Amino acid sequence: MHRSVERDSGEPASVKASSERTVVGDTIAAISTPAGEGAIAIVRISGEAAIAVADRIFRGNEKPSEIPSQTQRRGEIVESERVIDQVMLSVHRGPASYTGEDLVEISCHGGVLVTAQVLAVCLAAGARAARPGEFTERAFLNGKMDLTQAEAVMDLIRARTDLALRSAHEQLEGRLGEKIGTIRAELVQLLAHIEAAIDFPEEGIAPDEGAQLGARLESAREQMGALLATANQGRILREGLRAVIYGPTNAGKSSLLNRLLGYERAIVNEKPGTTRDTIEEIINLRGIPIRLLDTAGLRESADEIEREGMARTEKSLAGADLLLQVLDRSVAKPAGFSDNNSTEQTRIVLLNKSDLPEHPDWRNVDALRICCISANGLQGLEEAIIAKISEKHLRPESGVAINARHRDCLRRALTSCDLASGTLENGLAPEYMAVDLRAALLALDEITGAANAEEIRDVLFAQFCIGK
Repeated sequence: MHRSVERDSGEPASVKASSERTVVGDTIAAISTPAGEGAIAIVRISGEAAIAVADRIFRGNEKPSEIPSQTQRRGEIVESERVIDQVMLSVHRGPASYTGEDLVEISCHGGVLVTAQVLAVCLAAGARAARPGEFTERAFLNGKMDLTQAEAVMDLIRARTDLALRSAHEQLEGRLGEKIGTIRAELVQLLAHIEAAIDFPEEGIAPDEGAQLGARLESAREQMGALLATANQGRILREGLRAVIYGPTNAGKSSLLNRLLGYERAIVNEKPGTTRDTIEEIINLRGIPIRLLDTAGLRESADEIEREGMARTEKSLAGADLLLQVLDRSVAKPAGFSDNNSTEQTRIVLLNKSDLPEHPDWRNVDALRICCISANGLQGLEEAIIAKISEKHLRPESGVAINARHRDCLRRALTSCDLASGTLENGLAPEYMAVDLRAALLALDEITGAANAEEIRDVLFAQFCIGK
């Protein structure tokens, strides 16, 4: 394939991005705790005038400007002479703060009205209302964290299991950024050597021998491939494994959902077709978040609403990681049932109502016998789920697990490295290889934010709550 050779200024993207970044000078404030009643709420102020704003609204034995960093003082938030609330105020001077700027945190009483009034006083004293995620965005802009660590903050907040929490902690500590940095450093060395040979031919700088160059490039490709292999793990850690409960009407699907949840979530009735829409809940199964979807029973029906429910069942089945097929063992096999799984999806067949006599049709069927009334066999079901997802390598074992954005960037970087490898194998001019390596570096820099892709940054931080 012919590709044109384009040369830029030669300045690495990370250097350009660093030079373009500026610390936002205005001062922001927001409530950083959830809305509602509670014992304590926190109002944050960050920016070059954060301490000056606090001086105007705080009354205590010392002014905030006199309080040593990383310490707290008790006092009052006032508006003119009117006391708004008794609070604890802490001062964190930049760069030794979460945002890298001067940061003040006010711990006030957790009522909705009092918290809103404390924030209003901060805004009246010179701060402006923060945008969603703006505190963490400033931490990124001030070099306190890269984009992977900023994303880990949200993963930490949203973690539903111990494994997800551990993965978020490790990413927050910079594990993913370190791995990307290692790959990037290897590609930078390759590119530097190739460009030196191109730019200074009179110096006699020869590119690495083909085999050595290929080995170094292959090492980077393997590291990218290893990270890409964690994409499914990352999706399960963040979103949960989609387990769809399906089968004919009146087989006990909703009863199974209720048993696994431990409470009555779905309506259970002897009348067929009770469930007409999908019901979704999440359980924690040995550290793995499982998104259980109870679906409408599959049967012939003239009811328009029930047919819509079955259409949604089919849609849920198409996107499932795990299929839990629930069948009534006390009646004959339904039409179309097969012992063999005809799809690539992982399926567990469950013969429910083991408290009733088993129909002869099921005599030699390899399935798990359960009873949702007595919970008989449900422990075995948990074991079977763990075994099945382990077979498919869906268990989130890795502490570092990439998300969808990382996967897209890594795929582009790997594609560029594949092109560079083809250039090397075909003996093409080194300029072509240099172009591909620069493209790979740019894609990697998008992961950590070194490429200064403002659109990516804006989308990412917009997902945060205000005050984080």
